[in-house]
Amino acid sequence: MATPQTPYDAVLHAARDVTKLESALDAEMLGSALLGSVYAIAETDRDTAVREFVTGFLAATARRRVAAATTIRQVFAALVPNAEGTERVRPGSQAPAWTGQLGQVHLTGSWAYGDVYGDQTSYLATFAYDDAAGGPEHALVALVDHNIGITKDIFVGGPAERILDQVRQMCADDELTWFRTEDPAQLRGEVARHLAVTDDLGELPGEGSLATDRALVGARLALLPTAAAPTSLAEVEPLSAAERTELVRRFLAAPEAARFGLDAVDGPELASLHFCLSLLLDHSATFPDADPMRWSPAVSGLFLLDWVHRRAVLDMDDAAMLPRVLRAWARYASRQRGLPETAATRTDEAIEEMVPEFARLYSTGERRSPATAAVAQLMADGVDPDDPAALDAWIEANRHRLADDGA
Repeated sequence: MATPQTPYDAVLHAARDVTKLESALDAEMLGSALLGSVYAIAETDRDTAVREFVTGFLAATARRRVAAATTIRQVFAALVPNAEGTERVRPGSQAPAWTGQLGQVHLTGSWAYGDVYGDQTSYLATFAYDDAAGGPEHALVALVDHNIGITKDIFVGGPAERILDQVRQMCADDELTWFRTEDPAQLRGEVARHLAVTDDLGELPGEGSLATDRALVGARLALLPTAAAPTSLAEVEPLSAAERTELVRRFLAAPEAARFGLDAVDGPELASLHFCLSLLLDHSATFPDADPMRWSPAVSGLFLLDWVHRRAVLDMDDAAMLPRVLRAWARYASRQRGLPETAATRTDEAIEEMVPEFARLYSTGERRSPATAAVAQLMADGVDPDDPAALDAWIEANRHRLADDGA
């Protein structure tokens, strides 16, 4: 057989057996997988890239009359109905019986589940074809990672009841997870909003079925209702200076602060204590939910082993104080959120285990950004950042080094 000459020819070749499939679901999963290759190689705005590919494919194959070509055209039109030319797609004379069921599904249930820390939420929706000839009831599962603000993975498969039962059992067996019925409009809004961020990533998460199932997930989400008044985590306002001060005041009066000896800190250590607390609040503000009470082993790791080294310049007193402040704050935050003691203990133990690596990163400075490294060097050279003349002299003396470091 001749080598395909265009990407459209390659897709037609890959779909040559589409008419032999047993159901509309099988065909939609095949079509989604084929479009997944387009999604995966696009550098930005992958959803648009897939839509434009389908537009081009429909135009390039408009005169193809073989059954496989007319059938895969119908499949793509069902998966990406907003592509140009879908309204002109017609079934071929040899179309399988199930083509009339492409995309003809209805929601049978929607749920959400996740960890008590709030790191991740998974959304599960089940769908059935309007006619059983379309295929079996199936489930859509989407994993939203709140720490990086994306839909990290998606999956479509079945049997739907088995997947739902497995999730229910998993959550029932683990006190650090929760499970609930979810409003379908909320499910659509959360998955779609985070998926839009994923679509624009320069590099996709490396594992899972994100690319292969993206088109089918988009088609299923489009069938769900939209929220009357959609909300966005991006609308969460950061704490005001007065709110930060009050939050710190309440923390220092709490038993968790006393447990770690923070209520008795005075003298030179007091400045380090408040600096460390400001770093915790600044880090929380980098998340879309901007919740200073959301701390977990994962969030603690992002803070202690990455963010603080890139964003802050610590002296020895600060470095010695920071893990202790974080342990106390995370304990306090867990109690404020009503988390199980097991959750608080796991976070505390995780932070304790991170301390040696935190100390190593502090001593090597290997994760400092160029700007942070420059400020650290300035302080090491004894230059007062509040002295404009001394600061200008230092910058002039170190101009070549700063340019080389990218600061």
